Amino acid sequence: MPSEMMTAAVKAAWEKHGVSAVWQKSTRSGPYSDNCVEVAFVDGAIGLRDSKDPSGPVLLFTPGEWDAFVGGTKDGEFDLA
Repeated sequence: MPSEMMTAAVKAAWEKHGVSAVWQKSTRSGPYSDNCVEVAFVDGAIGLRDSKDPSGPVLLFTPGEWDAFVGGTKDGEFDLA
């Protein structure tokens, strides 16, 4: 199943069944930063959201996409400087 279809299917399933995700705040978050995210692992998908906007949009990842995202982050792929 293509990733975008799986993401839509997982999100629809979460909403349909009222799945309550347990969100965890990043260990990199601190009192002096406003760049905080939260992650939840539910039903074979990983959700990522802005901790300042918990009712806002959620990025959904498959496990493979999550691994690639975390790996790219650790490798500095997304560094702006």
